[in-house]
Amino acid sequence: MGIIKRNEVYTVNGAQERLIPLLMAYQQAVDTSIISSITDVKGTIIHVNQRFCEVSKFSRQELLGQNHRIINSGFHPKEFLKKMWTTIGKGQVWHGEIKNQAKDGSYYWVDSVIVPIKDSVGKPVQYLSLRTLISERKEKEEKDREGQVNAMEEMLFKISHELRQPVVKILGLSDLIDDSRNSPEDLKIIVEGIKESAIMLDNYTRELAGFVHKIRNEQDLDAG
Repeated sequence: MGIIKRNEVYTVNGAQERLIPLLMAYQQAVDTSIISSITDVKGTIIHVNQRFCEVSKFSRQELLGQNHRIINSGFHPKEFLKKMWTTIGKGQVWHGEIKNQAKDGSYYWVDSVIVPIKDSVGKPVQYLSLRTLISERKEKEEKDREGQVNAMEEMLFKISHELRQPVVKILGLSDLIDDSRNSPEDLKIIVEGIKESAIMLDNYTRELAGFVHKIRNEQDLDAG
């Protein structure tokens, strides 16, 4: 074992002194913006930061010793949660969006990353969860979806009424074609009526195709 010179000790101590404030600032930044918690392998909460308490509206004492079921909103199917536990149980990082329920009954969405903390042989012994609040984005997405659904309902209502008129007209004129008493002039009028109604149907079809194309572009923009 080599002898550490005095100036080397001072250098190490100096680095430690500079590192401590940096680590404290980093922890403060994380606690301000990140919702974090640590559980054991059974899912029992053994640590939460202040941000977790603020968002969930549970106190630290109420959360410690509990399972994350305490904030389960019931929104996600069992398969979703089972897949999450299977992933982290294998020592792999899991990432996904979760809808939780606060103590007062309100809901909030988080973008969650769960990182297994492993022992020397690579077996998970704890799970570190880091989450960011995304409720505003999810609310916007929901409003956009509602807007698209409303627009589609309006379009379907319009189609069901406006398409009916030319369809009924075409069917009626088609029946007249079979009438042997029709003169050539009558047949010309009937054909012109059918043609006019067919053009109306074509215009409505084009309008519907344009509407669907618009909705699809909006969805692509949101996804991007």
